[in-house]
Amino acid sequence: MAAKRARTSRKPRPGLIIEFVRSGGFAGIRLARTVDTTELKAEQARRLQSLVDEAGFFELPEILPPSRVIPDSIMYQITIAAGEETRAITVTETAAPARLRPLLDYLTQFAKLGHAP
Repeated sequence: MAAKRARTSRKPRPGLIIEFVRSGGFAGIRLARTVDTTELKAEQARRLQSLVDEAGFFELPEILPPSRVIPDSIMYQITIAAGEETRAITVTETAAPARLRPLLDYLTQFAKLGHAP
């Protein structure tokens, strides 16, 4: 008699779903990408989670206005869902706090390359 394999139910990995849009600039080029960290390699998902945490993303205001309007400035719109918590922010390149810049740079590269940098 053949041994039966035990069925194991696989729980979904907790993760982030990130919607990223970068627009504006002199050429007006739009970059957009949706990233689901459960579809990334574990190391890439940890890196992205770390950047979100270091940015204090879920504590940022929804709109970070620039101190002055600059023509052709780059605008970022980012929405991140983590479980039942969702946060959306809009920020220009000049108004982005230093702690947010590494996340913006990473997501910009991700959108340009079409995969994790």
